[in-house]
Amino acid sequence: MNSLFSRLLLSASLIVFILILALWQWFQFNQDFSRDQLQQSLHQDLALHMSHINPLLSQGITSNAALKEAFHDFMLLGPSFEIYTLDTLGNVVAYDAKAEKIKRLRVETPALRDFINGAELPIKGIDPRSHNSKKIFSAAYLQNADGKKTGYLYVIIGGEEFDMWQSLVSEHQAPRFWIGVVLASIVFALALFALLAKYLTSPLSRLEHDLGVLGSHKLNEGLSLPDEYRGSSEIQQLSLHINQLLERISQQHQAINRQQQVRHDFMLHLSHDLKTPLTSLLGYIDTWLLMPVNERNSDLIEIAANSGRHIQQLLSQMLELAALENGQITPEFKRVALTPLMQELVLIFAPRAKKQNVELDFDLSSNLFVLTDPQILMRVLSNLIDNAIRYTPAGGRITIKPLAHESEDLLYINDKPIWLCVSDNGSGMHKHELQALKQLKSKPKFNRTDVLPQLGVGLAIVRQLLGLLKCNIDIESVPGEGSQFHIELQQIK
Repeated sequence: MNSLFSRLLLSASLIVFILILALWQWFQFNQDFSRDQLQQSLHQDLALHMSHINPLLSQGITSNAALKEAFHDFMLLGPSFEIYTLDTLGNVVAYDAKAEKIKRLRVETPALRDFINGAELPIKGIDPRSHNSKKIFSAAYLQNADGKKTGYLYVIIGGEEFDMWQSLVSEHQAPRFWIGVVLASIVFALALFALLAKYLTSPLSRLEHDLGVLGSHKLNEGLSLPDEYRGSSEIQQLSLHINQLLERISQQHQAINRQQQVRHDFMLHLSHDLKTPLTSLLGYIDTWLLMPVNERNSDLIEIAANSGRHIQQLLSQMLELAALENGQITPEFKRVALTPLMQELVLIFAPRAKKQNVELDFDLSSNLFVLTDPQILMRVLSNLIDNAIRYTPAGGRITIKPLAHESEDLLYINDKPIWLCVSDNGSGMHKHELQALKQLKSKPKFNRTDVLPQLGVGLAIVRQLLGLLKCNIDIESVPGEGSQFHIELQQIK
């Protein structure tokens, strides 16, 4: 009974049964009305003829022992008739029946007068042998020789005998009637259900067929159902939602393909970054091993150690990048002073810069406070400085300083922003790297579903860390001349 088919069939059968029963009642009412109208019309002059035929009634006599015998003779000729005489007030005077059968001794005279005056039939009057039922009748005035009205002759059409035989016939016909009603309801309900099911399920069948056809298509072909489906609003909404879902699936599939391609390119780039120091490490170690023991130079071991540290740094950056992609790093914004941050950066990178003869020019005199996560900002600056040292030749210069920077597309309401500029005069950035980092300008909010740009690991980390800080960035770079990174920070007092 929980299936859609069963519930529809049961509902259709119940509705049809109620309709057939209502139609039968309406038909029965019309049939009884027509029958009463016909019988009363046929016997309309019955009481008038009886009053003329019987000598006593023709003289206006309403109460006489001989009347009972006359009534008995009349009722033998017509067993369905019951004859009464009434006085002018409608009180029952004479009749041919046992006294205990008479339940009401008075008949309402307005109905009798309406009948005699020719009102529209059928007209029902009180049945003296019943407490509350009314039946069709024939009536006529009784008048004496002087023409004075002495009462009424009142003839019930379809009396007690008629009711008894009719009830016997109904008892025999009732089972057949109800069996016929039930069978007709079931047959009609099945036919109606079949038509409705065909009409209502045809859009579902078509939808199922179209979905089966779409199953053989590829996701990158732009899947969608062919057109709108006629039928109920639910079917139309279902097809619309399926099309929206298919469009989203197609877009996500295309995004996954792009992400996989970019990841593939990124891994190729990363493998090159790892291969170079690893090859250098193995090459210098092999060279050192092939040399005679007394001629081995510690400089080769130092160069190999530097290559090993480079590999270690790359692996550490890869782990950091994986943590960023998995959403394991959450920023904690707070008030941070820039000067201590700069001093810590000097301590970290001064030895390496001195070794490569690169000057570090960090502004340590500013007394500025910004709203940021100090650890994440430290990682951003560390990666930028690390790249700058790597690609800046001897005698070069790396600077970090805050500066005023006006931007037309930014509106500041409370505190003014501060832009931290990280610049160098190294090899600069290529066009595709510059475009990848500039994506932050239009998409400052980091999304883990974003594809990785074709950058080195360090710059890829910078891109995602700045996304976590919701920072804007402006980049200027010319190959062979150097790069400038302008990072927007929110200044607070």
